[in-house]
Amino acid sequence: MSQDFHRIKRLPPYVFAEVNAMKAAARRAGEDIIDFGMGNPDPATPQHIVDKLVETVQNPRTHGYSMSRGIPGLRKALAAYYDRRFGVDIDPETETVVTLGSKEGLANLAAAITSPGDIFLVPNPSYPIHAFGFIIAGAALRHIPIGHDDQGTFNTESFMEQLHRAVKHSVPKPSAVVLNFPANPTALVVDLAFYQEVVDFCRKHEIYVLSDIAYSEIYFDGNPPPSILQCKGAKDIAVEFYSLSKTYSMAGWRIGFATGNKKLINALTRIKSYLDYGAFTPVQVAATAALNGPQDCVEEFRNLYRERRDIFIEGAQSAGWEIPSPAATMFAWAPIPDAFAELGSLDFSKLLLQEAGVAVAPGLGFGEYGDRHVRIALVENKHRIRQANRNIKQFFAKCPDAESARELLKKSV
Repeated sequence: MSQDFHRIKRLPPYVFAEVNAMKAAARRAGEDIIDFGMGNPDPATPQHIVDKLVETVQNPRTHGYSMSRGIPGLRKALAAYYDRRFGVDIDPETETVVTLGSKEGLANLAAAITSPGDIFLVPNPSYPIHAFGFIIAGAALRHIPIGHDDQGTFNTESFMEQLHRAVKHSVPKPSAVVLNFPANPTALVVDLAFYQEVVDFCRKHEIYVLSDIAYSEIYFDGNPPPSILQCKGAKDIAVEFYSLSKTYSMAGWRIGFATGNKKLINALTRIKSYLDYGAFTPVQVAATAALNGPQDCVEEFRNLYRERRDIFIEGAQSAGWEIPSPAATMFAWAPIPDAFAELGSLDFSKLLLQEAGVAVAPGLGFGEYGDRHVRIALVENKHRIRQANRNIKQFFAKCPDAESARELLKKSV
């Protein structure tokens, strides 16, 4: 059959595929690749969480279908987390739903609330599902550039100007705007005043806000990132997504939740009831243990990523690569050095892999405004990070300008 699939045609070729193929080929050839490409946490899940999973899975009664919206104990634990962390009162019955990680929740909410011709506002660069969840759902997008200064500080004024312009010049009026702070890939953070400004504006224009705070517990400056739900009137328009993936190093467990506006939570709950039976019950019980149990493991992970950040940023600077030190997340958003700027992020990523044995994520994969950067995930131990810094320094010494970079790139073709 020659028929094309409309939604699949709207998805561009996977930008990371070429770098991933090179990485796989290098490993098959026996090369040692230091992989900063995928944000896949490498620390083990804390033992008390694993123990609770093992204990629960021994009970055959937990082996059947679970609850799509999440077991009551976990929903109560999520509400308790928001109370102690943000001072926000959440009704576990009507204002939260368990998701299979934040990615699934975002994509299914997009499907639930999108009508033909709807316009959604998404940051650029951003985590791919923020845009492609709505593209898959059949929506039209308008991108809002995410600006920052040389120190990696978010430009609030620029963002609000872009938001005002997008709403003024969009027909029909946008249905929702996506936010993600601390941000993947840029590692930018915002304060509560910014969130309140967004809430006030979106309430005025009757626009929903979908906030992704998957990295809210990975911060390094002593200032815990806020939740948009702390703002006055936020529950009128906002829903927030959270994941246990990074906070408790539970990425493969696929467990998270959405909370906030009752209408949006009801829409997500209803569509999920048609699509899944929820996460495996023992995983939900273990997630409850994570949220209700000792939290020293969270501080340990935070310190681990801080140490890795400091080692990498210092080593990159020694190599002549000026990278803003991220205040949060497990990522560094690294501007491409001037000697390689004309290559763009994909070719620069290929060169790093080919000449330094270091895999990174090309910024283009997070949107066209990301093409002057690469994302570096600090998911290797400190000894490997130091080795990566040495490799990069040697590579820069070998390739000091754009002309030599082009010659080296020809070898990879």
